[in-house]
Amino acid sequence: MAQLSFRRRREDDPAAVAIEAGSHAAYSGGSGGQFAAAISALALIFSGYSLWDSSLKAPDIKVFVPPVTQYSSPYQNSNFEVIEVPVTLLNDGGRTGTVLSIELAATNPKTKETKHFYAADLGRWTMDKARAGFDHFAPIPLAGKASRTESILFYPKSPDEKPEQLIHEPGVYEFKLKIDEARADDFGFLDRLWPSQATEVSYKAELRFWDARSFQNGTIAMYSTTGRSAKSGDANAP
Repeated sequence: MAQLSFRRRREDDPAAVAIEAGSHAAYSGGSGGQFAAAISALALIFSGYSLWDSSLKAPDIKVFVPPVTQYSSPYQNSNFEVIEVPVTLLNDGGRTGTVLSIELAATNPKTKETKHFYAADLGRWTMDKARAGFDHFAPIPLAGKASRTESILFYPKSPDEKPEQLIHEPGVYEFKLKIDEARADDFGFLDRLWPSQATEVSYKAELRFWDARSFQNGTIAMYSTTGRSAKSGDANAP
């Protein structure tokens, strides 16, 4: 019975079947044997690639930003601005990767001023939720081929961050979101020889109207100028 079960498992594995067929054909000789041996070699190559891609490949974090984000400036006489960005994170590698933190740089093209924000909380921004408290951002582990989507609330890096209010009128603004990842070092020298590149995504978003009353309990939507989601590594990013 155990032998029968083992045989069935082998029959379910295309690579094993190809290898076994190649072995039998190799003994028979002739062009048919050479062809089968080539098929067997290809099966081994594909099997090795599958193992590397699914288990051994270094973490490869990608980030996606949808066409609509949110903005709020709820407090007067303060530099506090909230940029709410729904973010999808994908680990296209085989090994687990960890997102340690996320930074956002916002630029007003008219004034050339840039303000820096950090990922602080999770969820949709409302004043009611702000008073009750949000779930805080924490490092995000992503298993190989796994993904996760979160609405991330970005706050100014410090009370001294300037300008006081970067976004204050309708117009197009520029954003660059950058991921800080834990360095993969499972394979020691090999991982240091081919280090991963920093993951970042740039996009432009338009604030179509300004009404401070919207901030009493909510946000104003900002719309991508392309109407499409932005993704890291996009050659068309600004």
